[in-house]
Amino acid sequence: MTETAFQPLALRNGVTWANRLTLAPLTNKQSHDNGVLSSDEIRWLEARGEGGFSMVMTAAAYVQREGLSFEGQFGISGDLHDEGLAALAARLKATGTQSALQLQHGGNRARPELSGLPTVSAVEGRGARAMTTAEVEALREAFISSAVRAQKAGFDGVEVHGAHGYLLTQFLSTENTRSDHWGGSYENRTRLVREIVSGIRKTCGASFTLGLRLSPERYGVVLEEAQRFATEMMTGGDLDYLDLSLWDYAKAPEETGTGRLIDAFMDLPRGDCALGVAGKIYSAADVRDCLSAGADFVLIGRGAILHADFPKAMAADSEFRVKDLPVTADYLRSQALGEKFVSYMATWPGFVEG
Repeated sequence: MTETAFQPLALRNGVTWANRLTLAPLTNKQSHDNGVLSSDEIRWLEARGEGGFSMVMTAAAYVQREGLSFEGQFGISGDLHDEGLAALAARLKATGTQSALQLQHGGNRARPELSGLPTVSAVEGRGARAMTTAEVEALREAFISSAVRAQKAGFDGVEVHGAHGYLLTQFLSTENTRSDHWGGSYENRTRLVREIVSGIRKTCGASFTLGLRLSPERYGVVLEEAQRFATEMMTGGDLDYLDLSLWDYAKAPEETGTGRLIDAFMDLPRGDCALGVAGKIYSAADVRDCLSAGADFVLIGRGAILHADFPKAMAADSEFRVKDLPVTADYLRSQALGEKFVSYMATWPGFVEG
């Protein structure tokens, strides 16, 4: 019998992923200052398609220039981005993988010194001003129009980035005390994400793969609300998959200190929505553990940086585990990381030798 990790995963929209191993969206800082994709970023992603990942997801792409959040971030906010987007989608398709582009806005975590634009958020604070109602509505339309741009470029789907404290998380947060219908109550704080997801589904059609990334805690997100919202989104009929970014799948929830964070979500009703998890999945045993717990698929982050062919390596060795750190810069280059990505990884303590 084929190991679960290498069984196909049929999504609700009729698309099938070849296996349960997918590439997590990973900041790599390799593209151009104007948000145009670089050849290095395209090659890094293409190599993961060649390495056997059934779905390759891009790093976060900003849907409005003011949402730019890190050096070398690529965008999907204007016509100048289209050529690079189409090139990436075509290169990924040629590898046989499914492709997804992650849609994002930094909010109060954006970098005005990079974008040249003021910082905005759900509420005033942390160097940002509160968005007007009209600006929130424009943001919603920017997410939807960016999904259309990704679809026209040839991507198989998009993921809405509602995690890690970026702008959509700032709306979901219990710290969102706006007095209009975008804040205050749980229903109002979740409204923007729900309307973005439903808008993308309506505009892009039933066959376009649509995912959502959520953080289950931190950034003003409380566990009970995260469970409720995850359930509502999975059973709402618009999502093909939910991506839970757990930081460490085996850690205990911060609120309770007992059990495992992954297990707080595995028994939730999910309808026909696939549920994926990310967070310190470093070995074949970790993959099996997540799938045995009830996840439909896993998203590989650090393991994919260290091994472009993580899925093929796991298929060849049931005891596969990622390389120990530190590694050399030349080793990272051998895994299709460009110079900017190698330099970025060198800022992670203990990752790169020297």
